[in-house]
Amino acid sequence: MSIKVEGLTKVYGEQYAVDNISFEIPKGEIVGFLGPNGAGKSTTMKILTCYLPQTSGKASVCGVDTLENPMDVKRKVGYLPESNPLYFDMYVKEYLTFMADLYKLKNKKSRVAEMIEAVGLTKEQKKKIGALSKGFKQRVGLAQAMIHDPEVLILDEPTSGLDPNQLVEIRGLIKNFGKEKTVMLSTHIMQEVEAICDRIIIIKNGKIVADDKTSDISRTVEERNFISVEFDKEVNIKDITALDGVSEVKEMGANTYLIAYLGSADMRVLVSRFAQQNDLLILEMHREKEKLEETFKKLTQGE
Repeated sequence: MSIKVEGLTKVYGEQYAVDNISFEIPKGEIVGFLGPNGAGKSTTMKILTCYLPQTSGKASVCGVDTLENPMDVKRKVGYLPESNPLYFDMYVKEYLTFMADLYKLKNKKSRVAEMIEAVGLTKEQKKKIGALSKGFKQRVGLAQAMIHDPEVLILDEPTSGLDPNQLVEIRGLIKNFGKEKTVMLSTHIMQEVEAICDRIIIIKNGKIVADDKTSDISRTVEERNFISVEFDKEVNIKDITALDGVSEVKEMGANTYLIAYLGSADMRVLVSRFAQQNDLLILEMHREKEKLEETFKKLTQGE
Protein backbone atom coordinates (compact mmCIF):
# COMPACT_ATOMS: atom_id res chain seq x y z
CA MET A 1 0.00 0.00 0.00
CA SER A 2 1.52 3.37 -1.04
CA ILE A 3 -0.25 5.43 1.63
CA LYS A 4 -1.84 4.08 4.80
CA VAL A 5 -3.47 6.22 7.47
CA GLU A 6 -4.96 4.77 10.67
CA GLY A 7 -6.81 6.86 13.25
CA LEU A 8 -4.79 9.93 12.32
CA THR A 9 -5.40 12.91 14.61
CA LYS A 10 -3.84 16.37 14.90
CA VAL A 11 -4.88 18.67 17.72
CA TYR A 12 -3.97 22.31 18.26
CA GLY A 13 -4.96 23.21 21.82
CA GLU A 14 -8.61 22.20 21.86
CA GLN A 15 -9.11 22.33 18.09
CA TYR A 16 -9.03 19.11 16.05
CA ALA A 17 -7.47 19.91 12.68
CA VAL A 18 -7.60 16.21 11.77
CA ASP A 19 -9.95 13.97 13.76
CA ASN A 20 -9.33 10.21 13.73
CA ILE A 21 -9.26 9.63 9.97
CA SER A 22 -8.29 6.40 8.21
CA PHE A 23 -7.77 5.57 4.53
CA GLU A 24 -5.47 3.65 2.19
CA ILE A 25 -4.21 4.50 -1.29
CA PRO A 26 -2.74 1.71 -3.45
CA LYS A 27 -0.01 2.11 -6.03
CA GLY A 28 -1.14 3.53 -9.36
CA GLU A 29 -4.15 5.46 -8.05
CA ILE A 30 -4.75 9.20 -8.41
CA VAL A 31 -6.80 10.45 -5.46
CA GLY A 32 -8.42 13.85 -5.09
CA PHE A 33 -8.37 15.02 -1.47
CA LEU A 34 -11.14 17.61 -1.22
CA GLY A 35 -12.64 19.81 1.46
CA PRO A 36 -13.42 23.43 2.34
CA ASN A 37 -10.70 25.74 3.61
CA GLY A 38 -9.67 24.67 7.10
CA ALA A 39 -11.06 21.15 6.72
CA GLY A 40 -7.70 19.46 7.41
CA LYS A 41 -6.37 18.75 3.90
CA SER A 42 -3.03 20.52 4.14
CA THR A 43 -2.48 19.29 7.71
CA THR A 44 -2.94 15.67 6.57
CA MET A 45 -0.55 16.20 3.66
CA LYS A 46 2.07 17.78 5.93
CA ILE A 47 1.86 14.76 8.23
CA LEU A 48 2.25 12.35 5.31
CA THR A 49 5.31 14.26 4.07
CA CYS A 50 6.85 14.43 7.58
CA TYR A 51 6.73 18.22 7.86
CA LEU A 52 4.34 17.94 10.79
CA PRO A 53 3.97 15.24 13.46
CA GLN A 54 0.55 13.87 14.29
CA THR A 55 -0.92 13.99 17.80
CA SER A 56 -2.00 10.35 17.58
CA GLY A 57 -2.64 7.60 15.07
CA LYS A 58 -0.37 6.18 12.39
CA ALA A 59 0.68 7.21 8.90
CA SER A 60 2.97 5.32 6.56
CA VAL A 61 4.21 5.76 3.01
CA CYS A 62 5.28 2.66 1.06
CA GLY A 63 5.33 0.78 4.34
CA VAL A 64 7.57 3.31 6.12
CA ASP A 65 6.24 4.98 9.27
CA THR A 66 6.30 8.78 9.11
CA LEU A 67 7.38 9.17 12.75
CA GLU A 68 9.89 6.34 12.92
CA ASN A 69 11.73 6.96 9.62
CA PRO A 70 10.90 10.46 8.30
CA MET A 71 14.00 10.70 6.08
CA ASP A 72 13.15 7.42 4.35
CA VAL A 73 9.61 8.71 3.75
CA LYS A 74 10.92 11.94 2.23
CA ARG A 75 13.03 9.92 -0.21
CA LYS A 76 9.91 8.15 -1.41
CA VAL A 77 7.67 11.23 -1.61
CA GLY A 78 7.55 14.19 -3.97
CA TYR A 79 5.78 17.13 -2.34
CA LEU A 80 4.42 20.38 -3.72
CA PRO A 81 3.00 22.44 -0.84
CA GLU A 82 0.33 25.05 -1.37
CA SER A 83 2.80 27.89 -0.73
CA ASN A 84 5.31 26.47 -3.29
CA PRO A 85 8.47 27.78 -1.57
CA LEU A 86 11.15 28.56 -4.16
CA TYR A 87 14.48 30.39 -4.20
CA PHE A 88 13.58 33.38 -6.36
CA ASP A 89 17.21 34.49 -6.83
CA MET A 90 18.18 31.16 -8.39
CA TYR A 91 17.85 30.32 -12.06
CA VAL A 92 15.44 27.53 -13.00
CA LYS A 93 18.10 25.05 -14.14
CA GLU A 94 20.37 26.01 -11.25
CA TYR A 95 17.58 25.42 -8.73
CA LEU A 96 16.63 22.01 -10.12
CA THR A 97 20.31 21.00 -10.18
CA PHE A 98 20.52 22.09 -6.54
CA MET A 99 17.50 19.92 -5.70
CA ALA A 100 19.07 16.98 -7.57
CA ASP A 101 22.22 17.44 -5.48
CA LEU A 102 20.16 17.35 -2.26
CA TYR A 103 18.82 13.96 -3.30
CA LYS A 104 22.35 12.90 -4.36
CA LEU A 105 21.19 11.85 -7.81
CA LYS A 106 23.90 10.21 -9.90
CA ASN A 107 22.22 11.09 -13.19
CA LYS A 108 21.43 14.66 -12.19
CA LYS A 109 22.22 16.33 -15.53
CA SER A 110 19.98 14.04 -17.55
CA ARG A 111 17.27 14.07 -14.88
CA VAL A 112 17.21 17.87 -14.69
CA ALA A 113 16.99 18.09 -18.48
CA GLU A 114 14.24 15.48 -18.50
CA MET A 115 12.15 17.35 -15.91
CA ILE A 116 12.67 20.74 -17.59
CA GLU A 117 11.27 19.29 -20.81
CA ALA A 118 8.50 17.36 -19.05
CA VAL A 119 6.99 20.43 -17.35
CA GLY A 120 7.56 22.78 -20.29
CA LEU A 121 10.35 24.96 -18.90
CA THR A 122 12.83 24.67 -21.78
CA LYS A 123 12.61 28.35 -22.76
CA GLU A 124 12.60 29.50 -19.14
CA GLN A 125 15.43 27.33 -17.79
CA LYS A 126 17.97 30.18 -17.87
CA LYS A 127 15.63 32.72 -16.23
CA LYS A 128 15.54 33.63 -12.58
CA ILE A 129 12.62 32.00 -10.78
CA GLY A 130 11.54 35.38 -9.37
CA ALA A 131 11.03 36.68 -12.92
CA LEU A 132 8.62 33.89 -13.87
CA SER A 133 4.84 34.10 -13.96
CA LYS A 134 2.89 32.25 -11.27
CA GLY A 135 2.07 29.48 -13.71
CA PHE A 136 5.71 28.85 -14.55
CA LYS A 137 6.63 28.96 -10.87
CA GLN A 138 4.11 26.15 -10.34
CA ARG A 139 5.88 24.19 -13.05
CA VAL A 140 9.19 24.64 -11.27
CA GLY A 141 7.52 23.40 -8.07
CA LEU A 142 6.21 20.32 -9.87
CA ALA A 143 9.63 19.64 -11.39
CA GLN A 144 11.34 19.75 -7.99
CA ALA A 145 8.66 17.45 -6.54
CA MET A 146 9.38 14.85 -9.22
CA ILE A 147 13.13 15.37 -9.66
CA HIS A 148 14.11 12.30 -7.59
CA ASP A 149 11.55 10.04 -9.31
CA PRO A 150 9.51 9.42 -6.14
CA GLU A 151 7.08 6.56 -5.66
CA VAL A 152 4.39 8.89 -4.27
CA LEU A 153 3.49 12.42 -5.35
CA ILE A 154 1.58 14.65 -2.93
CA LEU A 155 0.34 17.91 -4.43
CA ASP A 156 -1.43 20.73 -2.60
CA GLU A 157 -3.26 22.95 -5.12
CA PRO A 158 -0.86 21.99 -7.97
CA THR A 159 -2.58 23.93 -10.77
CA SER A 160 -3.17 27.19 -8.92
CA GLY A 161 -2.50 30.14 -11.20
CA LEU A 162 -2.20 28.17 -14.43
CA ASP A 163 -3.88 29.32 -17.64
CA PRO A 164 -6.22 26.92 -19.52
CA ASN A 165 -3.45 25.64 -21.83
CA GLN A 166 -1.07 25.06 -18.92
CA LEU A 167 -3.86 23.28 -17.02
CA VAL A 168 -4.23 20.70 -19.77
CA GLU A 169 -0.46 20.11 -19.95
CA ILE A 170 0.03 19.76 -16.18
CA ARG A 171 -3.02 17.49 -15.84
CA GLY A 172 -1.55 15.28 -18.52
CA LEU A 173 1.75 15.18 -16.67
CA ILE A 174 0.06 14.21 -13.40
CA LYS A 175 -2.03 11.57 -15.15
CA ASN A 176 1.04 10.02 -16.77
CA PHE A 177 2.82 9.96 -13.43
CA GLY A 178 -0.18 8.20 -11.88
CA LYS A 179 -0.04 5.31 -14.36
CA GLU A 180 2.82 3.67 -12.48
CA LYS A 181 2.95 5.57 -9.20
CA THR A 182 0.63 7.12 -6.63
CA VAL A 183 -0.73 10.66 -6.63
CA MET A 184 -2.66 12.44 -3.89
CA LEU A 185 -3.74 15.97 -4.69
CA SER A 186 -5.92 18.65 -3.19
CA THR A 187 -7.71 21.22 -5.29
CA HIS A 188 -10.81 23.41 -5.37
CA ILE A 189 -11.20 22.91 -9.13
CA MET A 190 -13.86 20.22 -9.47
CA GLN A 191 -13.36 19.83 -13.23
CA GLU A 192 -9.76 18.97 -12.52
CA VAL A 193 -10.76 16.21 -10.11
CA GLU A 194 -13.24 14.74 -12.60
CA ALA A 195 -10.62 14.91 -15.36
CA ILE A 196 -7.73 13.11 -13.66
CA CYS A 197 -8.74 11.46 -10.36
CA ASP A 198 -9.71 7.79 -10.02
CA ARG A 199 -11.05 8.33 -6.53
CA ILE A 200 -12.20 11.14 -4.24
CA ILE A 201 -11.84 11.57 -0.49
CA ILE A 202 -13.82 14.48 0.99
CA ILE A 203 -12.96 15.83 4.43
CA LYS A 204 -15.01 18.21 6.60
CA ASN A 205 -14.10 19.54 10.05
CA GLY A 206 -11.19 17.11 10.18
CA LYS A 207 -13.37 14.04 9.47
CA ILE A 208 -13.79 12.06 6.26
CA VAL A 209 -17.36 12.38 4.99
CA ALA A 210 -16.96 10.57 1.65
CA ASP A 211 -14.53 8.15 0.03
CA ASP A 212 -15.43 6.55 -3.29
CA LYS A 213 -14.61 6.27 -6.97
CA THR A 214 -14.97 9.55 -8.83
CA SER A 215 -17.81 8.09 -10.92
CA ASP A 216 -19.70 6.91 -7.83
CA ILE A 217 -19.13 9.71 -5.32
CA SER A 218 -22.62 11.17 -5.79
CA ARG A 219 -24.08 7.99 -4.25
CA THR A 220 -22.72 9.18 -0.91
CA VAL A 221 -25.59 11.65 -0.70
CA GLU A 222 -29.23 11.30 -1.71
CA GLU A 223 -28.94 10.52 -5.38
CA ARG A 224 -30.74 12.78 -7.81
CA ASN A 225 -31.09 12.27 -11.52
CA PHE A 226 -31.19 15.05 -14.07
CA ILE A 227 -32.68 15.68 -17.48
CA SER A 228 -31.89 18.64 -19.67
CA VAL A 229 -34.69 19.49 -22.08
CA GLU A 230 -35.18 22.21 -24.68
CA PHE A 231 -38.73 23.01 -25.84
CA ASP A 232 -39.76 25.07 -28.85
CA LYS A 233 -41.32 27.71 -26.58
CA GLU A 234 -41.30 28.97 -23.01
CA VAL A 235 -42.84 26.82 -20.28
CA ASN A 236 -44.03 27.71 -16.80
CA ILE A 237 -41.52 26.13 -14.39
CA LYS A 238 -44.30 25.44 -11.89
CA ASP A 239 -46.02 23.18 -14.43
CA ILE A 240 -42.87 21.04 -14.84
CA THR A 241 -42.25 20.96 -11.08
CA ALA A 242 -45.74 19.49 -10.61
CA LEU A 243 -44.74 16.30 -12.47
CA ASP A 244 -44.44 13.20 -10.27
CA GLY A 245 -40.95 12.75 -8.86
CA VAL A 246 -39.59 16.17 -9.87
CA SER A 247 -37.73 17.87 -7.01
CA GLU A 248 -36.39 20.98 -8.73
CA VAL A 249 -36.41 22.75 -12.09
CA LYS A 250 -33.90 25.37 -13.24
CA GLU A 251 -34.08 27.52 -16.33
CA MET A 252 -30.74 27.11 -18.12
CA GLY A 253 -31.34 29.27 -21.18
CA ALA A 254 -33.94 30.11 -23.79
CA ASN A 255 -36.69 27.49 -23.38
CA THR A 256 -34.13 25.10 -21.84
CA TYR A 257 -34.67 23.53 -18.41
CA LEU A 258 -32.70 21.28 -16.07
CA ILE A 259 -35.08 18.92 -14.30
CA ALA A 260 -33.92 17.19 -11.11
CA TYR A 261 -35.81 14.15 -9.90
CA LEU A 262 -35.51 11.35 -7.36
CA GLY A 263 -35.92 7.65 -8.04
CA SER A 264 -35.00 5.34 -10.87
CA ALA A 265 -38.02 5.94 -13.13
CA ASP A 266 -37.28 7.21 -16.64
CA MET A 267 -38.37 10.84 -16.46
CA ARG A 268 -38.08 11.20 -20.23
CA VAL A 269 -41.39 9.38 -20.63
CA LEU A 270 -43.18 11.83 -18.32
CA VAL A 271 -41.55 14.83 -19.99
CA SER A 272 -42.54 13.57 -23.44
CA ARG A 273 -46.13 13.09 -22.27
CA PHE A 274 -46.08 16.58 -20.70
CA ALA A 275 -44.89 18.07 -24.01
CA GLN A 276 -47.63 16.29 -25.95
CA GLN A 277 -50.35 17.43 -23.53
CA ASN A 278 -49.16 21.05 -23.69
CA ASP A 279 -48.60 21.25 -27.45
CA LEU A 280 -44.83 21.52 -27.08
CA LEU A 281 -42.06 20.26 -29.32
CA ILE A 282 -38.95 18.78 -27.69
CA LEU A 283 -35.93 20.09 -29.60
CA GLU A 284 -33.38 18.32 -27.41
CA MET A 285 -33.44 16.09 -24.33
CA HIS A 286 -30.72 14.12 -22.55
CA ARG A 287 -29.84 12.74 -19.14
CA GLU A 288 -27.18 14.38 -16.99
CA LYS A 289 -25.25 13.33 -13.90
CA GLU A 290 -25.22 15.44 -10.78
CA LYS A 291 -22.12 17.60 -10.92
CA LEU A 292 -19.34 17.00 -8.44
CA GLU A 293 -19.72 20.59 -7.24
CA GLU A 294 -23.26 19.87 -6.05
CA THR A 295 -22.20 16.68 -4.26
CA PHE A 296 -19.32 18.57 -2.63
CA LYS A 297 -21.67 21.32 -1.41
CA LYS A 298 -24.10 18.81 0.10
CA LEU A 299 -21.35 16.97 1.97
CA THR A 300 -19.61 20.08 3.27
CA GLN A 301 -22.47 22.53 3.77
CA GLY A 302 -22.61 24.24 7.14
CA GLU A 303 -18.92 25.11 7.08
